[in-house]
Amino acid sequence: MGLKAVLFDAYGTLFDVHSVALLAEQLFPGQGERLSHAWRDKQIEYSRLVSMSAGEHYQPFWEITRAGLRHAAARLGLALAPEAEERLMNQYRHLSAFAENRGVLTELAARGVTTGILSNGDPEMLAVAVKSAGFEPLLRHVISVHPARRYKTDSAAYALGTAALQLPAREVLFVSSNAWDALGATWFGYTTLWVNRSGAPAEALGPPPHHTGRSLREVLTHFPAKP
Repeated sequence: MGLKAVLFDAYGTLFDVHSVALLAEQLFPGQGERLSHAWRDKQIEYSRLVSMSAGEHYQPFWEITRAGLRHAAARLGLALAPEAEERLMNQYRHLSAFAENRGVLTELAARGVTTGILSNGDPEMLAVAVKSAGFEPLLRHVISVHPARRYKTDSAAYALGTAALQLPAREVLFVSSNAWDALGATWFGYTTLWVNRSGAPAEALGPPPHHTGRSLREVLTHFPAKP
């Protein structure tokens, strides 16, 4: 394939979106996991809705995330006080990184591979998350879809990655733990790797991702160490 760079999705791939469940459980005993999953589902649903408006009703991902939290809490019948909302939103700024990420990013840097993030997150969200995880020296590009006013899987969002890298999509390995994101990136023309940590079923829509793995370490097999 002649891969020359790698772009990572952020939320769900580098950062564990469900690491908020611990705080959610403290705030709402017995409901932490349910709130975390309902929050994430509504966040993604809202991103698709605003993308379908062709930018007319665009809102930054931070605001979509807040709206998703409010809806999820209401759906579960949870009284979301302003203080609890702010604590959960602040936790979302500082999501935990998956354990293998630092080692993979460090090894890619040692191999001279150009790395970056292409994410739905708005620039401020991403800057805080990357700094909090200590990934700043390991990522050459941190690309938000914000300038496009479209969210993935809109092609305008994926095009920001090729524009920043100045590479054709097929020469970029796009890595996501979200099956829908891997599918959208495949449609766009990226070489794709779906990191299926949970053993989830593949999307019924095709085509399938070019590669599938269970850990971010799978990325290293596509960029051999220099002799």
